[in-house]
Amino acid sequence: MAMITPLLPAALLLSLLSLLSPTLAGAADTIVISDAYARASGPNARAGAAFMVIANTGAADDRLTGVASAAAARTELHTHTETGDGVMRMRPATDGFAIPAGGRRILARGGDHIMLMGLAGGFGHGDTVTVTLTFERAGEITLAIPVDTERGAQP
Repeated sequence: MAMITPLLPAALLLSLLSLLSPTLAGAADTIVISDAYARASGPNARAGAAFMVIANTGAADDRLTGVASAAAARTELHTHTETGDGVMRMRPATDGFAIPAGGRRILARGGDHIMLMGLAGGFGHGDTVTVTLTFERAGEITLAIPVDTERGAQP
C-alpha cells in the first residue's frame, strides 16, 4: 500500500494561509488607551460615564464597535448631536467610533463617551470600573478604569 505524503508540511501550510487572510494577531497591540476615567453623579446614581483617549498606532484603520461592563445593566457607546434648534442631545453611537490609522479618538464629556446605565452600585472616588471595549480589528481590550469624581472637563 502506497503512503501519500502531504505536499507541504503542516507548519508551512499554516504560515502560507496566514499570509492570505487578514489576521487579528497582534492587532490589540496597535490600540493604546490613555487618560481613562469614569464618573457618576453621586453615590446613588443610576448612570455614569467613562472617558479616555484611544490611539491607533497601526497602519490600518480600526473601529470601536462595542462596550460591556458588569457594573451596569446596559453599557453603550454614546455621542452628542446638535438638533435643529441648536440644542445638543445625547444618543447611542450605533456605528461605533472610527479610530484612524496613526490617529486617535478622544472620548470626553460633552462628546463621544461610554454610557453606563442601571449601575449595579455607586461609583466612589478611587474605585475602579472594569470595562471591555470591542474593536473590529484589535478585538477585545479589558480595562480597569479609575473613578475620578473630582476631575473637571478636559479641553
